[in-house]
Amino acid sequence: MSSFENLRIVDNFYQTSLFFPMPTVIISTLCEDGTTNLGPYSLIQPYYVAGKDYYAMLLCCRNSSNTAQNILRNGKCALNFINDDPKSFAEAVKLSWPGDKPSEKMPRCKFKLEKSMIEEENPDDIRPMVLTDAIEAIECTWVRELDGADKDQPGELNGYEGPYHDFNGITSKFGAHFILKIDKIIMKKKYRDAIINGVSAKDFPPLPVDYGYRDSKNFWFHRKRKMRAELLQVRNASLESVRYAADRVDDKIKFTDEALMTVLAVPRVFLPLVLRGCVDWARENSVELITEEHMKIINDKRAKEKSKK
Repeated sequence: MSSFENLRIVDNFYQTSLFFPMPTVIISTLCEDGTTNLGPYSLIQPYYVAGKDYYAMLLCCRNSSNTAQNILRNGKCALNFINDDPKSFAEAVKLSWPGDKPSEKMPRCKFKLEKSMIEEENPDDIRPMVLTDAIEAIECTWVRELDGADKDQPGELNGYEGPYHDFNGITSKFGAHFILKIDKIIMKKKYRDAIINGVSAKDFPPLPVDYGYRDSKNFWFHRKRKMRAELLQVRNASLESVRYAADRVDDKIKFTDEALMTVLAVPRVFLPLVLRGCVDWARENSVELITEEHMKIINDKRAKEKSKK
């Protein structure tokens, strides 16, 4: 006999039928008059994480929301991650009432805003403002050409008629999904330095977790507590197995045993990608035999590239 009980699946199941941990993000978008609108969202997650020429997030929302209508109009947004101070979460909840116009809610908003870093670097690229109060933010552009969504237009506030797209743009009468290309990740210095220099438990930012479930009265969220580290398993591959993979990456560029020893702990699924990256570096630098010293140079190069992002 099962130790579980069945629960009926209904609309908005993540709020009505589950305790589902999610982020709390304030999305800033550009209104038609050039002002910035803010809307809180939790249905946001990484989408393209590797293997393409860009990275992307996925947003699910009502297609009549100010956020959706603005993205349909100009395709620009910023995902702002707020801290877990109860006052910040209360401010997010105030911004969440469906149907409020930006001109009605924004004058009452207490979040501070500043110009987009992308727009500062390129004044012709007009962007929504970002939250000064945010811990980190992701500046994005909607990839409207995917799934034939480039013809979707704003203006329908009472539901869109089909046909609908499968995964991008208007996906149902009242719903929309947006694949958002990541243009820039920005972060407060304290936390950026931690990522660059090495993170410990004390370095994690106080980000709230929205637990999805809501009743007719309350949103529920959880504040960050002390972080607990769990050591990753170390499963070193054998030198022979790594040599087998390395010899098949390129027919001219080879590795010494000492060089391959530096990647024994790389998980098998990522090993081909790591080895190809090393071969690409060797080809650019006219190296035909990659040594341990070359691997150190490659790792230093990766570290410097990461610190610039």
